[in-house]
Amino acid sequence: VQLQAFGGGLVQPGGSLRLSCAASGGTLSVYGVGWFRQAPGKAREFVAHIRRSGGHTYYQDTVKGRFAISRDNADNTAYLQMNNLKPEDTAIYYCAVGQPILSAIRQEQMYHYWGQGTQVTVSS
Repeated sequence: VQLQAFGGGLVQPGGSLRLSCAASGGTLSVYGVGWFRQAPGKAREFVAHIRRSGGHTYYQDTVKGRFAISRDNADNTAYLQMNNLKPEDTAIYYCAVGQPILSAIRQEQMYHYWGQGTQVTVSS
């Protein structure tokens, strides 16, 4: 499965962006989808996860209520809607797919395929 993440950019604090993760060479519906991010000088961290059916979503505490992960299995695409962005959200955002059990959704090693990352910069 090949993943392409796009939709990043420069946005002012309080603004919004929607990231997309397009899958090819495989069926997205068999995988859970995770979004991770890596800020300069920091380790990559979990942001959000959506289960295969799309019925359950999970978030890092700092993005709860501001970010929303979704998926369109028919279109083989997942999304991360980011609202009320803050400077500390600045990072490279990666999408990944895998079949992690619920207790492991925050662990990078549970994801088999990764996109190339898209830069999100929140600055005035």
